Amino acid sequence: MDTNQLEQAKTLTEKYFDKFTDWIAEFFPSLLAAVVILIVGISLAGFISNLLSKTLKRAKVSEEVVTFVHSFSKHALRILVLVAALAKLGFNIASLITALGAATVAIGLALQDTLKNVASGLMILVNKPFKVGDYVAISGNEGTVKRIDISSTHLLTLDNKEIILPNSNITVNNITNYSSQDRRRVDLKYSVAYGSDLAKVRNAVKKVTSANDLIMNDPEPFTAVGNLEDSSIEIIVRVWCRTSDYWPVYHYMQENVLRTFGENGIVIPFMQVDVHSAETKLQKAKS
Repeated sequence: MDTNQLEQAKTLTEKYFDKFTDWIAEFFPSLLAAVVILIVGISLAGFISNLLSKTLKRAKVSEEVVTFVHSFSKHALRILVLVAALAKLGFNIASLITALGAATVAIGLALQDTLKNVASGLMILVNKPFKVGDYVAISGNEGTVKRIDISSTHLLTLDNKEIILPNSNITVNNITNYSSQDRRRVDLKYSVAYGSDLAKVRNAVKKVTSANDLIMNDPEPFTAVGNLEDSSIEIIVRVWCRTSDYWPVYHYMQENVLRTFGENGIVIPFMQVDVHSAETKLQKAKS
């Protein structure tokens, strides 16, 4: 490489370096301002969302709503901070918003089910058909509500299984909330043999119900004859208790009614089938 070529290369390098330093000098203040906006803005978003959560908790708003509002407000504020930082760097915000809108529509079409679950989650949080800790039955599933997320609800069954239900399935199905009322009726059925003394049966049931303080006297326990089955008389028993005492009362009744019936000679029949063979009938006919 001759001297002229070296001089040209040196001149070209100095030219681009000068342009680069000029660009840095011009762009650096905006970059610094954008970084400051990001740092301060994200910290401020966290502070505002935390303050909002504390305010809702003091107002005794349910935990599910507080969690959702905290998460939503924090992310929404962070997006605003990011937009402000990009604007400071010279980005065309109008074009950016248009692009984001188009992307949002495309993502929305691809995530219809997810968005449907989110919308249903909002309906659950607003309408409050149940809350964390309630025992519910939804779409054939029963369990205690463990957690309510924005897109799904988690149930914990009696045998410690976790069921995760999409919120969109919940809002379009019947919901049975066993915990929403402070008391609950325990419905029981027993069978006694034909010929049993029904007064004796009622007294036996009354002895069992009166011995347990968890069973309410108002409404008082109810005992009556139900269906007349092929080989037994159905006895209907209904007792009331606090909702939290439902299972202890249910198991108490099952065990103690069986024991008391036995002590009083009340027979609980079991299924019997008489089998007659053709050979036996023929022998009887010959005799």
